[in-house]
Amino acid sequence: MAARTKTAKDRPSYRCTECGWTTAKWLGRCPECQAWGTVEEFGGSPAVRTTAAGRVSTAALPIGQVDSRQATARSTGVGELDRVLGGGLVPGAVVLLAGEPGVGKSTLLLDVAAKAASEDHRTLYVTAEESASQVRLRADRIRAIDDHLYLAAETDLSAVLGHLDAVKPSLLVLDSVQTVASPEIEGAPGGMAQVREVAGALIRASKERGMSTLLVGHVTKEGAIAGPRLLEHLVDVVLSFEGDRHARLRLVRGVKNRYGATDEVGCFELHDEGITGLADPSGLFLTRRDEPVPGTCLTVTLEGKRPLVAEVQALTVDSQIPSPRRTTSGLETSRVSMMLAVLEQRGRISSLGKRDIYSATVGGVKLSEPAADLAVALALASAASDTPLPKNLVAIGEVGLAGEVRRVTGVQRRLAEAHRLGFTHALVPTDPGKVPAGMKVTEVANMGDALRVLPRRSRAQAPQEEGARR
Repeated sequence: MAARTKTAKDRPSYRCTECGWTTAKWLGRCPECQAWGTVEEFGGSPAVRTTAAGRVSTAALPIGQVDSRQATARSTGVGELDRVLGGGLVPGAVVLLAGEPGVGKSTLLLDVAAKAASEDHRTLYVTAEESASQVRLRADRIRAIDDHLYLAAETDLSAVLGHLDAVKPSLLVLDSVQTVASPEIEGAPGGMAQVREVAGALIRASKERGMSTLLVGHVTKEGAIAGPRLLEHLVDVVLSFEGDRHARLRLVRGVKNRYGATDEVGCFELHDEGITGLADPSGLFLTRRDEPVPGTCLTVTLEGKRPLVAEVQALTVDSQIPSPRRTTSGLETSRVSMMLAVLEQRGRISSLGKRDIYSATVGGVKLSEPAADLAVALALASAASDTPLPKNLVAIGEVGLAGEVRRVTGVQRRLAEAHRLGFTHALVPTDPGKVPAGMKVTEVANMGDALRVLPRRSRAQAPQEEGARR
């Protein structure tokens, strides 16, 4: 008689220890998380089951009868963060703040935890990367001490949930979600299965208690949020904390926001005493001078809905090597190269091709939108001719390969910001709309029109002087 074949219940199953993906046969590489050597046998295949209808927790109501007052945002005490969040923290909301190491995530959230704490709203700060004494030292330095701010150092998820039962906070800050692990899940902290379990447990606790939660997230070397993509889908708000560690400026951008817009940006200044919001950050991106300097041009960029006046600087020198250098800082190298080609072909400035060219921004701001093209082109032309642009001039516009100056969004907001800071002259594309009173606006259709702001004599002499030097 033939031997009995194994049923599905008897056959072993395999599971990835990193992400929890299951399969009926062994594989060397998990197709879900792409990890090698993590698929292991763990027992029989689970039986296929169906879920029967159960009791509901609350009855469904017409949407007009749902009380929306329970979802009213409460201020964090930090105005710039409230701007990005859409007014503050909503009870039950889970916010993920991600950024590079050393950018200031822990400093910002410790400041928020102290300012949001009150007698009616306790705050619990859980650190899984530092000791409680280390966080206390930072709190003393940035003056983030409050009697209603509770501090705990835990790496176990069950202990964190125990602290929630004991403190009953209105706000939880967890630093960070990748360093907390659940004892019920296999795998090291930071693995996909662990991150998913920790985030899921905290989200459930936040919704049940009406508690706002701020999670700190790590990023990969490419700048993406570490861990499974599911983490970003589960949380309500995803914020990106950006900044150059060698500069004072820090930006908080909304990547996802279920309670507000995602085009808002909060500006902060990081210093020895902590981090403070900047309601008017344009001063960080400008250099105050009595007289204009060749190779500098001002523009107005839009960070979300906020206009910021920024300065573009350019320098051209004789090259000592066959292939001239092209160095940029705060600007996209490809955009600068395009402006060089447009100036040489459309602006008839032939002295740029054989010179070393350096271009940068002031204050660590990064200009990536095409509206800065005109300012970059004028700064390069001014540096090539060694002639300063007129004082109190701003340039706004996108430059095409044909030399045309194209319209950009928010010209009126940009001009209003420039006028508020005292600038009296602006170069803009055609049809800019309503212009602030007392401001001279020159419409330019192409690079030829824009280059007329340079003195005629200098523009004519620049190629000749370059030829005489050669």
